[in-house]
Amino acid sequence: MDLDKSRIKIESLIKETEEEIYEALAYTENLKSKIKKHRKLMKANRWKDIKIITDNFKNIPEPPEQKDYDEDSKIIELPEPDKDIIKKENIYNCITERESRRKYSDESLSLKELSYLLYATQGVRERNDNYHKKTVPSGGARQPFETYIAVNNIEDLKRGIYRYLIFEHKLLYMKSPDNQKRLLKDAALGQEFVANSAAVFFWAALPYRVEWGYFLKSHKIILLEGGHVCQNLYLASESINCGTCAIGAYDQEKSDELLELDGEDEFVIYLAPVGKV
Repeated sequence: MDLDKSRIKIESLIKETEEEIYEALAYTENLKSKIKKHRKLMKANRWKDIKIITDNFKNIPEPPEQKDYDEDSKIIELPEPDKDIIKKENIYNCITERESRRKYSDESLSLKELSYLLYATQGVRERNDNYHKKTVPSGGARQPFETYIAVNNIEDLKRGIYRYLIFEHKLLYMKSPDNQKRLLKDAALGQEFVANSAAVFFWAALPYRVEWGYFLKSHKIILLEGGHVCQNLYLASESINCGTCAIGAYDQEKSDELLELDGEDEFVIYLAPVGKV
């Protein structure tokens, strides 16, 4: 590797001393040894592993598919999902016009629109004693996510942090930080458009919900499902003249702290702001 040429290229991008640049390059070279290990996560080899005895086969009770909440929690009713709010009914148009949108107007979203977006991303269509069907595919129907909403500008809804209750199709109010917009900006590594949105969707993974049945195969399943969920948000947003932008670059600790997550058994893996465009 030609360190001098590499130094010239990155020197114009970061204002560091020469010693720090060489140190960063050396650190990067050392990390390359981990690339193959990380690539293994993307492969399907684990499905051939028949020696693993999961907690499912040990008859350990399966983890709940939704976090519990106190009886005295503040619960907000959501309108039933209503197709009449859809502006673009042609799915082809929603697909071809879909793009990551980072500029939002000051117009608020209605509670009906928020209800529709929540249902489109994590809504439960059917439920019985054995399984439930959602609006997005879930590996083994394990439901690894909790959806949190940072509300900035939703009609008839107090600014603050909420959790979506998928089985009830309701919101659980958590808190209203005084400096919410700054906290959102910090959680998104300074991306100000996130804080300027009408609402921010956070998807937090609870890995054991999937590990209970799939062990080491779980983590690929969880990440794939995150893609399914966010793409539904893109298409649903497009259908009501809203925009969103998937955010994979965020501050892990600040995002988890904002949502009061432990960062070990539950942590943010994805977020996306939504606003009128």
